[in-house]
Amino acid sequence: MNLKHQLNVDLADRSYPIFIGHNLLQQHNLITDYIKGSSAVIVSNTTVAPLYLDQITAALNSANIRFDTVILQDGEQFKTLATVEQIIDTLIENRHDRKTTLIALGGGVVGDITGFAAAIYQRGINFIQVPTTLLSQVDSSVGGKTGVNHPLGKNMIGAFHQPQCVIADTQTLATLPDRELSAGMAEVIKYGLIHDADFFHWLEKNISQLMQRDTNLLSEAIHVSCKTKADIVAIDEKESGIRAILNLGHTFGHAIESAMGYGNWLHGEAVATGMVMAVDLSERHQWIDDQVKSRTVELLSKANLPVKSPGEMSPQQFMNIMAIDKKVDQGVIKLVLLEKLGKALITADYQADLLQQTLKEC
Repeated sequence: MNLKHQLNVDLADRSYPIFIGHNLLQQHNLITDYIKGSSAVIVSNTTVAPLYLDQITAALNSANIRFDTVILQDGEQFKTLATVEQIIDTLIENRHDRKTTLIALGGGVVGDITGFAAAIYQRGINFIQVPTTLLSQVDSSVGGKTGVNHPLGKNMIGAFHQPQCVIADTQTLATLPDRELSAGMAEVIKYGLIHDADFFHWLEKNISQLMQRDTNLLSEAIHVSCKTKADIVAIDEKESGIRAILNLGHTFGHAIESAMGYGNWLHGEAVATGMVMAVDLSERHQWIDDQVKSRTVELLSKANLPVKSPGEMSPQQFMNIMAIDKKVDQGVIKLVLLEKLGKALITADYQADLLQQTLKEC
């Protein structure tokens, strides 16, 4: 085992560790130490299970933990209540009780679905996050947001439910498709834009090696990203204030995902484009200079991410979908924009005509 970093999400009696390193899945006790009872259900998907399920089952067998498995179809289009029912069916049919631990082995979709099932089964059971994509390692596995999509809006059904631990094994990134690696890099770049200008500079310097999967650099990028998110979640667990800055680009991005059909644009791809739109709108208000936008576009492009919204989406279509976003407050769409590189703000105090220009030209 090569444990590079260990962080803690500080939430009093619900605090939990994040482990980041290479070949962590071979360290069986990292998983078994966080299983509270004597039974577990592993939830994975058809892509990840053939690669890493054996390592999880070996860990559970080594500790004589009874377990069942649920293998889901792979893709955002399966992030639905019907898929959650598959997990609940397995839990009930095999007589799992409140001491059972769910183990989410996969990317953000698997983690979100499994976490939601854990939140609602018998009013809440334990779960462990084992994220296998860059996006899930730096974002969705940390912070306790769980849920599924509705045809009218992304992540509209869900709950806050914190895991027992997060095990981010960078070895799993070796099998990640290039497109998925790029999608994850969008969330990494986000942290530089909203919170840490020095990290943004570091990413500009190292983006080529990161895209070539340099293990040490990826571990450092994951560490900085997780630390930023953990610190913010500790302050604002349920997103009543500062945590919303983590949604830079997401209101625009979720609209793209919804309009284009879940799974056609990866979440990170849509967020990348959404961040360009947020930076563009910030520049139109003269809160940032044009260099911030050009540097953002260049960095996202070097990460092989889209930087322009789908041509078939009209400004009105964006507005219609954004109007049902979770960040709408009394009918007003709140957006995360930039005051400067490394500092975000949550605001409804933007000019409607400038938003329209962004929607039309980006």
